[in-house]
Amino acid sequence: MHHFIFPTKDSWISSGSNHDTGEDFKDKNYGKDEILELKKEFWNDSFDYPTRALVYFSDSDLNELSKSVDDGTITSPKYYLRMYEAEGVEELSLEYKLAAYPLSQSWIEGNGKAFDNPKTTNGVSWKNRKYFPGATAVTWSSAAGAPVYGGNYLSGSNEVTQSFNNELPDIEMNVTTIVNNWLNETNKNHGFLLRFSGSHEQASNADSSITFGKLKFFSSDTHTIYSPRLEVRWDDHKPCTGSNTGSLTALTMSGEIDNMLYMKGLRDSYRESEKIKFRIGARKRIVPRTFSTTYQTVTGSFVPEGSGSYSILDVATGETVVPFSAYTSMSCDSTSNYFTQWMNGFFPNRVYKIIYKLKYNDGQEVIHDDDFKFKVKQ
Repeated sequence: MHHFIFPTKDSWISSGSNHDTGEDFKDKNYGKDEILELKKEFWNDSFDYPTRALVYFSDSDLNELSKSVDDGTITSPKYYLRMYEAEGVEELSLEYKLAAYPLSQSWIEGNGKAFDNPKTTNGVSWKNRKYFPGATAVTWSSAAGAPVYGGNYLSGSNEVTQSFNNELPDIEMNVTTIVNNWLNETNKNHGFLLRFSGSHEQASNADSSITFGKLKFFSSDTHTIYSPRLEVRWDDHKPCTGSNTGSLTALTMSGEIDNMLYMKGLRDSYRESEKIKFRIGARKRIVPRTFSTTYQTVTGSFVPEGSGSYSILDVATGETVVPFSAYTSMSCDSTSNYFTQWMNGFFPNRVYKIIYKLKYNDGQEVIHDDDFKFKVKQ
């Protein structure tokens, strides 16, 4: 299964200034921007300053996740930080590396935006993790109390990276180690900090001038479906073998028989609080006519183990929400094939479509797209 958790706050922070007006960005807040800017700015062909992004997933969501892991509902999960780039790769070097770290101090999102004039300073910034006008600023600081600008985070073995080489800039970063440390309380959850990795960000290194980029990711304040998310992946399928299949008959997967799939009991809509078992009927597309003088019982068919998987798409955008993967294999019981999907990771008032893939023994992979649609309601 693929399950999604969305952030409760995010922002980006900047270490630069405006060369035309002299405005300093180090205390500026961007907490309500629809875009998170992760970039390296240049001035007169020389590296000027970097920005960083902060993303936080609530303790309550992580606690629910931890309960599901503890009670065995979720087994051996992997966690991925997913972020979607808004404007493409026009100002981006072919090769670069991004890094994510667990933040070591709490912070306030704030309500600022990039084009606020005068600038908004309440909330998180490069200098401050908390600030309200008229109050004393709470700076990012070390254990000894010295200021640490740019966000205080745990590095070393806590660092997670993703390298890019002439490819789409969407982030799909395996953060399993970081999340497990939060769940087992090795570290306290203050969210993620994202930046260009190591020397790719630093002005003192030659890599700084070689690596360049202006990445703009959708934030949680976007009015699109591309909000950042923590994606939980685990294999929840029940093998389509042995007693699990009851009296069902296995489909022939030689590649010489044309098989078809259909939905059993698909509803028009589901509530986002539901956990749905989607049932899948399977049979040969063409059944030869036979005659018999004896009584026959009717038995269904099932897709054999490892031969069937599912995917879910957003109909309006065509975006793949749940991809074909090692975590979307079909299950089976004595009634039919099926898969389970939690609806609380889907956006309400949107229409989704289920598609299937059958793998045949001769190497064919056939996609079944028969407009099996449903809507998610609040």
